[in-house]
Parts: sequence; structure tokens; C-alpha cells
Amino acid sequence: MTNAPVTNARTDRFFNFPVTILIFASFMLGMSEFVVVGILPDIASGLKISEVTVGNLVALFAFVYAPCTPIGSALSARFPRFATYLILMGVFLVGNILCALAPNYPVLLIARLLIASVSGTLVAISMTFAPDVTTDKYRTKFIAWVFSGFSIASVVGVPIGTWVANTFGWRVTFYLVSVLTAVLMISMALVLPRNSHPAKIGFLRQFRLFFDRRIQLGVLDVVCGAAASYVFYTYLSPIMRDEIGVPEQYLSIGLVIYGCACLWSNLYGGKLADKGRGVEPLTHIRPIYCVQAVCLCLLAFASLVPAAGALLLVALGMLMYLQNSASQVLYMDVAYQSHPGSVNLAASLNSMSFNIGIAIGSAVGGLVNDLLGLAWLGPVGAIFALFAAGIATLLRPYIQR
Repeated sequence: MTNAPVTNARTDRFFNFPVTILIFASFMLGMSEFVVVGILPDIASGLKISEVTVGNLVALFAFVYAPCTPIGSALSARFPRFATYLILMGVFLVGNILCALAPNYPVLLIARLLIASVSGTLVAISMTFAPDVTTDKYRTKFIAWVFSGFSIASVVGVPIGTWVANTFGWRVTFYLVSVLTAVLMISMALVLPRNSHPAKIGFLRQFRLFFDRRIQLGVLDVVCGAAASYVFYTYLSPIMRDEIGVPEQYLSIGLVIYGCACLWSNLYGGKLADKGRGVEPLTHIRPIYCVQAVCLCLLAFASLVPAAGALLLVALGMLMYLQNSASQVLYMDVAYQSHPGSVNLAASLNSMSFNIGIAIGSAVGGLVNDLLGLAWLGPVGAIFALFAAGIATLLRPYIQR
């Protein structure tokens, strides 16, 4: 099949139409995934269930997201990339429409799990477009911006979704996501390249990638790093409201500020990922995990000095995604070097690892919130951050000198 004419946009100009569309796709995936955090109280009130029950949607979403991502990515490598991408986006659209129509919690849960089953594979396929939509010198910049689509969702999408939910009802938020997704799919059909890079090895042989020690440590490091953040992030709105004392009507502004910190984190993470190849960039994140652990411990005292607690949340947002681009570089470089038939699978590992961390962090956060209260979320998260620092140390012997 021939390339779409737009593939000529692969020039020195980074923000061409295909790159912009792929970033916007990440934005939509991020908005759909994270908006539950912002509208958690509205869903709980609307469906007459507890906030902890709604919070469990985050953990259950991640539990499905994590295993479906590598399986879906390995399977997708066998089919035409363009058609597969649009079909999976169609499933994503159906899931969000079902969220808007859900009459009760079980239906909402099914809809969220449907979205989770395809979201990670969509991110992985986005990464494989890199050689076709931009040049090699922009590789880490492309990775950083695709991940930043999720942070932009935190800055713009989640606060807007929260405002829409507060003003018109939480179902309208999911209708908004559905309409934007439909517009996105039309744009994809017009601008994305239609060429494919099908895998030349069998489905199961792709999973040999998991026996590489560098991959194992990289996955475990991201799991712990994500868990450290999501122990508290799942309950960010209640923390702002009950610990920091942010009035209900200003929660959207608080989420915008936090989202800006996350956006900076993703973009600066791209610069950190430029410091070396393979495992080296992720080893440089070790001191950042240590700083994160200290900040998480201090979060326990946020209610004593609310202004300092608010600044602490901003700092945690700035630390939250610094590992993303570095870990993606590790997975892709190791695959290209040692497992060239598993590149699609490697592209999925960051999403898989991060969502395992989200699942663990959210589940632990719910347990801690039930048994000990919001104030203990930070110190428990710090334990995961210290584990991540230790794993980054174990990666150092694998740096190629």
C-alpha cells in the first residue's frame, strides 16, 4: 500500500500535521483516562456510590491496561498499522460513549475496561510512527511530546472536564470526549501515513524481549516510580479539598496548576533522555526518585501549613513524569540493538509498566485512605520512590562505555 502524500511532511520541521495529530491522540487518551480523578466526587454522587469505589476505577483501568498493552502491541505488529490504529480508536470512541450512557456502576466499569483494553496499544502504535513522521534528531523530542499529550490533558482536558461535570453533569464530560475523538479520527484518516512495518517473527517469539535483564529492571523501575505518584494522585482532588483546604469551586484551577507542573515534567524528561543511549538516561533519574521520596514524606504535614502543602503538590507534579522518556529510550534502544523483531512490543512497555504502577499505587492508596486517612498517602508513596531509586542503581552496570 502506498504512503499518504502527507508523509512528505517528514522534514526538519518538527510540528508537522502527522506529529500534531499523534500528540492530540495522546491528549484524548490522557483526558479519558485521567478525567475520572477530577470528576470523582461527581460520579460518586451521581451513581450514589462512595468516592473510594469510584477511585477503584483508576486501579481496575490500569489492571486491564497493563496486560492488554503488550499483547495488543505484539498482535498489532502482524496487521496493517494504519487500519489497526483507526479500528482501535473506534473501540476507544465506543467505550467513551458507553461511559456517558452508563446507568449504573457495573456498566461504567465495563466501559472503562473497554477503553483500557485498547489505550496502551494505541500509545505503542503512535511510537512506531516516529521514523515516518519526523527525523532521527527529533526522536526523543517526539517521545517526550507524545507522552506530554497526557500532561496537556491534565492541564487542559481534566480541568475542562471537571468544570463541565460541575456545570452540566459528569455524563456531558464523556460526551465531550466522544465528540473530540470523532473529529480526531477524521483527521487521522486524512494525514497519517498508510505504510506498515509488519513484524517478521512469530507472536510468541516477540516476548523473548522480557528475558533481557535490562528490560526487566527498566520495567520494574517504572512500576515503582509510577506507584510512588499514584498512591496520592488518585486522590488528588480530595487531598486538595480536605488537606490543603482548596474550596470546591477552585479545584479546577488547582488541577490546571498541577497539570502545568506535569507538562513541564514530561518535556524536561525529554531533555534528560538525550543524555546518553540505552539504559544510561534512566540511571540519571536516581537522585530525582530520592527527592520525590522526601517530598512525599513532607506531604503528610500539608494540612499544618496549607500554602506549603500546595507548593509541595506542584513540586510532586514536576517530578511525576521525569522518567517517561528515559525509560522509553531504554526499551526502544535495547529492542533495536538486541531484539529487532520486538520493536512494537518494546514501544508498549512504558505504557504497560506505568499502568502496572498506577494499578498498584491506586490500590495501595485506596487501602491507606480507608485505614489511615489521606495524610498517610505521601509517606507510603515514598517507599515506592526509594525502591525505584534502588532499581536505577542496579541498571548502572549495563551502561555501555
